[in-house]
Amino acid sequence: MTRYIRRAAALSLFLLAALFVNAVRVQVLQADGLNGSPANRRPAIARYDEPRGDILVGGRPVTGSKDTGEQLRYERTYLDGPLYAPVTGYSSQTYGTTLLEHAADGVLSGTDPMLAPLPFWNEFTRSDRPGGKVLTTIRPSMQQAAYRGLDGRRGAVAAIEPYSGRILALVSSPSYDPGLLSGNSAEVTAAWRRLNGADTHPMLNRAIRQTYPPGSAFKIVTAAAALEARVVRDADAPTDTPDPFVIPGTRTTLPNPVPGCRKASLVYAIKWSCNTVMANLGAKVGLKAMLETAGRFGFNDDALRIPSGVAVSNFDRHMSVDQLALSSIGQFDTTATPLQMAMVAAAVANGGELAHPYLVDRTTTWDGDTVRETPRRSYGRAMFPATALELRRMMIEAAEKGTGTRALIDGVTVGGKTGTAQHGVGNAGTPYAWFIAWAQHRDAPRPAVAVAVVVEDPEAAGGEISGGGDAAPIAREVMVEALKAARP
Repeated sequence: MTRYIRRAAALSLFLLAALFVNAVRVQVLQADGLNGSPANRRPAIARYDEPRGDILVGGRPVTGSKDTGEQLRYERTYLDGPLYAPVTGYSSQTYGTTLLEHAADGVLSGTDPMLAPLPFWNEFTRSDRPGGKVLTTIRPSMQQAAYRGLDGRRGAVAAIEPYSGRILALVSSPSYDPGLLSGNSAEVTAAWRRLNGADTHPMLNRAIRQTYPPGSAFKIVTAAAALEARVVRDADAPTDTPDPFVIPGTRTTLPNPVPGCRKASLVYAIKWSCNTVMANLGAKVGLKAMLETAGRFGFNDDALRIPSGVAVSNFDRHMSVDQLALSSIGQFDTTATPLQMAMVAAAVANGGELAHPYLVDRTTTWDGDTVRETPRRSYGRAMFPATALELRRMMIEAAEKGTGTRALIDGVTVGGKTGTAQHGVGNAGTPYAWFIAWAQHRDAPRPAVAVAVVVEDPEAAGGEISGGGDAAPIAREVMVEALKAARP
């Protein structure tokens, strides 16, 4: 009898051990796979069972959560959704997350290990903390000024604090309300289809995810390359550029927007945007040096994050001399995001050193304890300080006496550069009006802001849209708001 009891006990122990091994296999070894299975709704239920943490602008939440009482309990809500959509993105129970909602999802959803009281706490307990907060660098008054200035027209604005790299405004127009996509109803599906099918592409973040031909605004990069390569030794001296100017390797002459560009100096060429002078200088600098200079400003960087991903601004690595000449005036295949062109202006304003742009000031726990703080980082030196000083002088000339006068602000030093880019066969494509600029109180130690504005108008003929007329006034209003906050 005792023998049978021992056998039964041994079998029970074996079965218990097998259950233990199977529990370990399911709960530990297969946990990630089961959690990620499309058939498993528990992660989704758990994800939306608690309110999501908030994104803050100017210390005020621009997001929230709504208790629906459904199985997926909490839906995301947005305050001034269209205004801040290029910053927040959306958090949708149906379509996932984008922009900051995606880049900072760990903090906002409470799954970031840094929110836990102890290392590996979440891994051992399988429990989530309350969602944390994301404090952005955006200034509400600047964001509002940019949004009002675009007034529904297609375009974008990006503004940066030159010394720190803090992104102060990031606007895309036309915009949309991300709250329309938060839930999982038929209305959400209909809104998704409507927004994605709209001719104006309201869900496209034109400030960081769309690239445009920068036109004459790119001439600042070409001028930096010409000075750095010593192709131009005296910015006030005449160049050897003829007018008419035949593009090298072709029979095509390049037009100028104004007279007086024959043998014009670099200062005059920036002031009045002479195509011939800048194309000639770009060709003389050569592809290698032009590529190196453009790269130092941020072109061709496929790893730029703010922390949302940024589209690559392009300067072709392989070009013939005629293509290089056109690329040097922001045409051919040269393209840039508005953020990239704000970086160009910021590098000039900051003495040649480019700070890495960033959108998140810090993240905190739900009750305000700092989790991470974004430090100032140098992106690199775009040019020597002496080159930046010369370019500052040229941009001031362009703003005060040239094509950028509509950006001037009383009692403030403003440097600017206009650009009007036509493209396509016979310049039949959508024209783009650009303005890049920086502004500094005259008794301040450094500039307060660098800004880039692009306005696209598919209805306008090339001569009816201009950087000075369409984009510069918007830049001015954004800079005015930046200067109010930076008043010495």
